[in-house]
Amino acid sequence: MSGPAKSKIEIKNVKVYLHKKDSSTNSRIMHIDIESEELNDIIKNKEATYCAGKPGGVFIGLKKKMIERAEKFVKEKED
Repeated sequence: MSGPAKSKIEIKNVKVYLHKKDSSTNSRIMHIDIESEELNDIIKNKEATYCAGKPGGVFIGLKKKMIERAEKFVKEKED
């Protein structure tokens, strides 16, 4: 589902970039960067997960440890 819903928590201050191939940044292939301190609390540096397109955007699946961290994030936001 795209757009707001009761079961969705908006993550603020997220920056998304289409990063072109660039030797000055060591970018070897074009890719998408999603930058957010809050997302880094859920998906840690060097962790890999699954991503797929969906109507209206992109879906990023979370592994068990990531889900545990996401649940902690949700609890803090809802308190």
